[in-house]
Amino acid sequence: MTSRRHFLQTAALSAFAGPNILRAQDTKQKIRVACVGIGNMGNGAVKGSLKEEIVAFCDVDWRDLDKRSAGAIAKEHPNVPKFTDFREMLDKKGSEIDAVLISTPDHTHFAAAMAAMQAKKHVFVQKPLAHNIWQVRTLHKAAQKYGVQTVMGNQGHCWEGIRLVKEWFEAGVLGEVKEVHCWTDRPFGHAGFLDPQPVVAPASEPVPEGVNWDLWQGPVATRDYSSQYLPQRWRGWWDYGCGGLGDIGCHCLDAPFWALQLGMPEKVEVVKQEPGTLKTYTAPRSHIIFHFATRGTLPPVQIHWYEGGLQPERLPGMDKPLPTNGMIMKGSKETLYSDGMRVQSPQLWPRERMTPLIDILRRKPLPRSKAGEPIGELFAAIRGEIPHAGSNFDYACPLTELVNVGVLAIRSGKTIEWEATAMKVKNAPEFDTWIKEPVRDGWSYGEDLWKA
Repeated sequence: MTSRRHFLQTAALSAFAGPNILRAQDTKQKIRVACVGIGNMGNGAVKGSLKEEIVAFCDVDWRDLDKRSAGAIAKEHPNVPKFTDFREMLDKKGSEIDAVLISTPDHTHFAAAMAAMQAKKHVFVQKPLAHNIWQVRTLHKAAQKYGVQTVMGNQGHCWEGIRLVKEWFEAGVLGEVKEVHCWTDRPFGHAGFLDPQPVVAPASEPVPEGVNWDLWQGPVATRDYSSQYLPQRWRGWWDYGCGGLGDIGCHCLDAPFWALQLGMPEKVEVVKQEPGTLKTYTAPRSHIIFHFATRGTLPPVQIHWYEGGLQPERLPGMDKPLPTNGMIMKGSKETLYSDGMRVQSPQLWPRERMTPLIDILRRKPLPRSKAGEPIGELFAAIRGEIPHAGSNFDYACPLTELVNVGVLAIRSGKTIEWEATAMKVKNAPEFDTWIKEPVRDGWSYGEDLWKA
């Protein structure tokens, strides 16, 4: 039997040499997993690892473990070491870790992922991959340099619905698509956002026992602790989260991005925005349009994004309000409609138009995900059972960059022209510090990857 080290090194190489190399080897050997961030979004990562071997837990907030499902799991595994700093975890347990699952707030995704990849660990990172565009591009460079398996936590990319959208479009069912509408109810009434939104800066509060506030802030300039940031209210604050678009964009924009081969927009237009009281917090409501140029034989397309309760008009014949999250893809032949933040049950609208096309709609030329979720795909890729996860960084980094370009428009309230090659907003150098944000000492990663 091969050793664990040889097994996993060979598995990593299989992503580039082709699938199924390890079929003759012991593919039942458990993958050793470290979970960074085990509260809230980290619950899924911990639960998704229970069939493997969890070798480390890491979090900056160890309060009330029993009140968090993943925390309770950690408490039930007293022999698994618990860390507060992922850097210390990698230093002390690195030789025993094969994969790192990162479910921290947006502003620390990048540092944790870079440290793990530099240590040659495979990585799962929650959506959005990073807090700014420079970080996204650096993660892509790092994944290519270190040759590790990667995946982002946009679950819908593993599901049936997104494959149907792509298959129907590529079969010509929709015709030419020049207009798409995606919407979400965020930032209201959901975990991660304050409701009502803040009208004044948070007052300073004592740091609770069991919280390492300095490590939670990570690369961001220090400020006083407030319960309006932690444990789960950070998404609307621009220093820590990416607003409603950052929260849901990697889900809702996934299908049009993949099916329509979008790439980067030339312009993001701010159509409507309800200004927020604080510049440091996301606007309550926004409607923006991503403008994409011709892509090969595909025509220009406009992707409308609505958040905060703003929505497109209902389709003809709809007798009920639109759901709180959804997508409409308008083609020259047919219109596709899907409710929910992820595409689960797409349909042509009106639904009876599917009947004469049923033979085409039932064709399934694309491969399906056997794992059905990102972490399972990551583990399958590490074992060499598949070449790579569907939302690996080659795909997930451009998708996240698209989201972060939109965030620039929402954050500023201004229509912007995006120069993707230069990684600049045209004639607007004031955006540079958002495209590549300053970091505190000790939190700099990836600068070497940009050297010629």
